[in-house]
Amino acid sequence: MTSTLYYIICAVLSVTVLLGISMMSKVKTAVWGNIISAISVFTGIVVTLLYNQIISVGSIYVYMLIGIIIGSTFAVRVKMIQMPQLVALLNGVGGLASALVGILTLLGVGQLVSDFPVFSDVTAVLAIVVGIVTLVGSLVAAGKLHRLLSQRPVIWKNHSVVLNLSLVLLAVSVIYAAFVGNIFGASTDVAIILLISIVVSALFGFAFSIRVGGADMPITISLLNSLSGVAGAIAGMAIGDILLVSVGGIVGASGLFLTQIMCRSMNRNLMDILTGKTTIKKSSSPVEEIKEKVSEKQPENRGNLSDGEILKAAKSVIIVPGYGMALAQAQHWVRQLADKLAANGADVRYAIHPVAGRMPGHMNVLLAEADVPYEQLYEMDAINGDFKNTDAVIVIGANDVLNPAARDAVGTPIYGMPVLNVDEAKEIFICNFDLNPGYAGVENPLYTKKSGVHLMLGDAKDSLSKMIDWLNDCD
Repeated sequence: MTSTLYYIICAVLSVTVLLGISMMSKVKTAVWGNIISAISVFTGIVVTLLYNQIISVGSIYVYMLIGIIIGSTFAVRVKMIQMPQLVALLNGVGGLASALVGILTLLGVGQLVSDFPVFSDVTAVLAIVVGIVTLVGSLVAAGKLHRLLSQRPVIWKNHSVVLNLSLVLLAVSVIYAAFVGNIFGASTDVAIILLISIVVSALFGFAFSIRVGGADMPITISLLNSLSGVAGAIAGMAIGDILLVSVGGIVGASGLFLTQIMCRSMNRNLMDILTGKTTIKKSSSPVEEIKEKVSEKQPENRGNLSDGEILKAAKSVIIVPGYGMALAQAQHWVRQLADKLAANGADVRYAIHPVAGRMPGHMNVLLAEADVPYEQLYEMDAINGDFKNTDAVIVIGANDVLNPAARDAVGTPIYGMPVLNVDEAKEIFICNFDLNPGYAGVENPLYTKKSGVHLMLGDAKDSLSKMIDWLNDCD
């Protein structure tokens, strides 16, 4: 295969990967977008084997078979509720792969860019640094999501000093690789560069991710996804692989765009999240005052109507799904209730907060699994103004994303985060497992509102089944 043909194929594959990502932004074409991207990546592997004339190396296929077995096992055994931590884990695996490429390049194993040793060494060290940060940060995120680690932000003494010192040491290792090792021929000190790069980047990855609180975890996962792509692109530069640079850049850019969109939606600053400023409780919050303010919002007098009669009379209903719906696997019951309400003449819509669940698009995927029409799903900005005119809101396992304390409780982890205006609705049915604070650890004043709130505690499927029975009894 000639270089010209290889570059043309790389360009075409890069475009098809972009096309697949574009199609994945719409529910109706998402499946085909995923298939197109997967086929493009597989084709890229085959083309790489052919171009580098290593298609006959048998060990490659052994490793590919191992990967296929592991990936297939995950696909079959991992439940939808475990998808956020799996995504975090896969981000880490991508970072590890890039770091390994950087390590081998720095050691001179299979180095392809021998004419530019400075560039090769610098990019190799950068690949190691970004890859290890991605790996360790992703492992911590997966551990938090899987409840192996504390889900609350963990703040060390002099935490910021550790982060800043780590960055300085990482910068020193890159400068050393660029100038000292090449200009003065200190090739025997490669082990020092590797040691500094791996240890310090692992420390930085752990330090920045362990202090991220639950409210910011979806943004963190999105950022780590971007970093895995960036690490891949840099690794491609280190070995002179244009296809790896291209695809890694696409993944990095798309992940960064998503991160920026989510930061904007949550009124967050990315640097504040990385340094933990949004998750540090600086002062006591006026939660009691907020409780009184929320309680003052009285719904219109509905007489002695039962809960079932209130639902029966509702002509506009908004359903707010959250992580509790995912835990209870209650999306199919949610769809049944929505169908029952719609058959009764109600206009049913779903309000999706940007960080509902544990990863971007978590609620969308679960509701799509239950065949909920995508047209009924509304983003926060599109529906937030309608809560005050809505007859009933049904909350399914959501807490932080609708907590009114985010508006006024200065110093808490969710302060300043835009939330769904559920507290403005006339009637609110809350189907949560218990009254404990959400992932961010901030008490929700809605739970103590004196009227207009109907608490249905316990398993979400049982609560939804009860609501469906109410509607049946009212027929």
